[in-house]
Amino acid sequence: MNHEQEYQEFSHRKNSVSGVLIGLLVGGLAGAVTMLLMAPQSGRQTRKQIEDKSIELRDLATGMVEDTTAQIRSKASEFMTSGRKNFKELKHQGQELALEQLAHVTDAVKAGKKAVENA
Repeated sequence: MNHEQEYQEFSHRKNSVSGVLIGLLVGGLAGAVTMLLMAPQSGRQTRKQIEDKSIELRDLATGMVEDTTAQIRSKASEFMTSGRKNFKELKHQGQELALEQLAHVTDAVKAGKKAVENA
């Protein structure tokens, strides 16, 4: 899998997690409003229930955000590590190629000198 594919997969996951979080928040709010309107109990009890559910929803969303952040950091770290590794490999290949070309040039210069001396 190349870097572009990894980035697209990473971006897709990030977008899907964002959608889940937004859906969770909207759903929680819709549930709270419905609970308020349909509650067969006193206002005080309903408000307490809404408060408890809101806290539960907040904690759940916070946990999801923390997990997502950890996953994003992990993928970013993997991406950077992979990039550094690829850079080192390319640098090494470039150095080897430069040394090979230098050897060819040196051989050509020697051959040229020899031809001039023999002429």
